Amino acid sequence: MEALTTRSSMAIKIAFSTNAFKRYSLQDSIKEIAKIGYRGVEILCDTPHAYPAADFGEDGKVQSLKDAISSCGVQISNLNAFTLYAVGDVYHPSWIENDKQSRQTRIQHTIDCIRLARKIGARNLSTEPGGPMPASSSSSSANTRQLEKVFLDGLKKAAEVAETEGVMVLVEPEPGLLIENSSQFKRLIKNVNSDYIGLNFDIGHFYCVNEDPAKLVYELADYIEHFHLADIENRVHNHLIPGRGEIDFRPVFAAMDDIGYDGFVTVELYPYQDCPVQAAKEAYHYLCSIMEEWAS
Repeated sequence: MEALTTRSSMAIKIAFSTNAFKRYSLQDSIKEIAKIGYRGVEILCDTPHAYPAADFGEDGKVQSLKDAISSCGVQISNLNAFTLYAVGDVYHPSWIENDKQSRQTRIQHTIDCIRLARKIGARNLSTEPGGPMPASSSSSSANTRQLEKVFLDGLKKAAEVAETEGVMVLVEPEPGLLIENSSQFKRLIKNVNSDYIGLNFDIGHFYCVNEDPAKLVYELADYIEHFHLADIENRVHNHLIPGRGEIDFRPVFAAMDDIGYDGFVTVELYPYQDCPVQAAKEAYHYLCSIMEEWAS
C-alpha cells in the first residue's frame, strides 16, 4: 500500500512502536512492522529491546540494529525512552523521585538513550513528563511548582548532552503525571533554555484530559517534533486500535498539513502484546482508509 498523503501531497509518514512487540526480538519486531507497510519504526529503549545500559554496550550490536533498519527499508521515527522496566516499572524511576539517586538513574538513562540515538541515526527520543507525584508530596500549587523545578533541573542536564549529540529530547504529557495538559507543558517549556527540548504530541493523551488535539496542533506547533497516535474511548487512558474508539483523526491530520509537519506519526499500541501483528495491520489499514477518504 502506498504511503499516506494529504491534500497538499505532503507525505504523512506512519510508524509503529516496538513496545507492542515485547514478546518478539527487536529485529523480528522491525521486520514485522516493515512487512505491513509502515515507513518507520519507533524503538523501545527498555527491556527486552534496546535498553542502552545492557543491550548496546558493544559497537557490533549497534551496527546490527542499523543493518536491520536498513535491510527492512524503514526509518527510525523515535526512540521511546519513557518506561524503565529494566530497573523499575512504567514510570519509575522518574524525573521527580524523592530520592536523588533514583532521579539520577532517570537522567543517566535519558543520556544513554541520547547517545544511542546519535549512533543509530535517530533524530529524537521521547520521555515521561516528570512522572507521578511522589506519594509523600502534597497536591498544593507550591509543591507542584517545586516538582516542576526538579524536573527542569534534570531536563537541563540531559539537554546539555542532547545539544552536543544533536538529538531532540521530547517531553510527552500524560494524564495523571506531573505535566498532563497543554497549559502545563507551555509553562514548562518557557523555562527550558534549550532548542533541544521539544514536544512528543500524543493525540490520545491530550484527548483524555478534555483537550481538542486538532486545535492544539496549531497552539503547540513551535514545539512539536513527533506524534504518538492511538484511539481512546470515553476519555479513559487506554490505548485502542485506531477506529475502535471515538477520536476523529481527520482534523488532526488536516492541522498537521496546515502547519507543514513532515515528520512521523507513530502508532503506539502496547496493550496488544498478545496480537501485535494483527493490531498493527488493523491500525495501518484504518489510517490508510481515512486518509484516502479525507484526501479525495
